[in-house]
Order: sequence, then C-alpha cells, then structure tokens
Amino acid sequence: MKIEHVALWTKQLELLKDFYIKYFNATPNQKYHNSEKSFSSYFLSFSSGCRLELMQMDSVPESKDDLYDQFTGFIHIAISLGSEQAVDQLTQRLVADGYEILSGPRTTGDGYYESCFFDPDGNRIELTV
Repeated sequence: MKIEHVALWTKQLELLKDFYIKYFNATPNQKYHNSEKSFSSYFLSFSSGCRLELMQMDSVPESKDDLYDQFTGFIHIAISLGSEQAVDQLTQRLVADGYEILSGPRTTGDGYYESCFFDPDGNRIELTV
C-alpha cells in the first residue's frame, strides 16, 4: 500500500502550481476545470511517484486557523531531498527568495535532518534527507 496523493485547497491555484514546479520539479497534468461547480485542479507528479492535487473552488472558505499554532489533524507534508546538503541548499534558496523558515536546518531529537517552512498558502512543508 502507498499514499497515492495528498490534496490541498487553495485560492491561488496557478501560484501554488508554479511554486511546486520551481522548487520541487513537479510535473503538472493538464488543468481540469468544471465550470458548473467553479472548480479547477491540477495533479502534480513527483519523481518518487507521489502526487499532490491542488484544488480551487470559490465556495471553499479560507482557514481561520493561526498558521503558527499546531493543532490536531493534518499539519505538514515532508519531502525527502536525499541529503543534508540538498536540505541546506533548498532552505538557503527559499530564504533568498523571501520564504519564512520556521525551523532548521537541524537534526531533531529522533534523528531527522530537516527544515520547515510555509509554502505560498501557509501550508507547512518539511524538507528532510
């Protein structure tokens, strides 16, 4: 068994798609649009086989949760980059491009080397080895 995809609602479909293409070499499918529901989506594929579905629909409200608080339920996506050097390099690139780094790069108490940041929508992304 494997996780086939994870889905995210967004109000910035094109911006979020371009972000994951730029920083994680995602490959998008052709945009799907349902005009009756005012719904659009992309599936982004990654070299590992995992996919991320980005969805936008005007009727979906924005989250009222404070991005800096932790809460129960889904909280982050961890993306393995293969080496500490790759984590360091991408973290530095994100900082240079103006993204807020929440933690790291660092080795956690359970042995993970990681950094954590917000994507353009405020989703927590963890970069790991």
